Amino acid sequence: MTPIQKTAAQLSLVAVVMVSLSFAAVPFYDWFCRVTGFAGTTSVAEQGSDTILERTMKIRFDASLERGMPWDFKPMQRTMDVRIGETGLAFYEAYNPTDHPVAGQASYNVTPDTAGGYFTKIACFCFTMQVLQPGERVQMPVTFFVDPEIVKDREGKFVREITLSYTFHEADLPPEFKAEEQASLAPATPETVN
Repeated sequence: MTPIQKTAAQLSLVAVVMVSLSFAAVPFYDWFCRVTGFAGTTSVAEQGSDTILERTMKIRFDASLERGMPWDFKPMQRTMDVRIGETGLAFYEAYNPTDHPVAGQASYNVTPDTAGGYFTKIACFCFTMQVLQPGERVQMPVTFFVDPEIVKDREGKFVREITLSYTFHEADLPPEFKAEEQASLAPATPETVN
């Protein structure tokens, strides 16, 4: 192998490694955020906490839409006081004012970032895609608790208020809804006209 071929092979190997690392970065970053609460990423649990403290935490609720998302979206309550470890239940409302079905997926985070790993969701509308029919209005629940371990955290113990924020993004309609939408938009044929 000539020196030029050897250098070309090494550069090709470097390129393959870099491309592989770029594909691995997104799932690794997602995993890292979920485990550490970095960037306000919340935790998920199947049930509430066994420990409830006397100390309360003020939870603020925020809602926004990605540019171009046609829904109306808002929290049904602006704030809620819950004891640390107590299971809370809050609702958000979404409305589709258009004349066609619209699918949406919610992204979320909490602030301050130090509270991310301690804000734990049990159930949430954000876990699945939502599809609203024309003119449909829904109330969507989120069940959560603040992990009592927050009071032992070097920075978390000073947190007195947490803001839970959701942003809805328009998503592609699932195939079953696309078929329904296309059928409703199809022009009437002579056989179907009375």
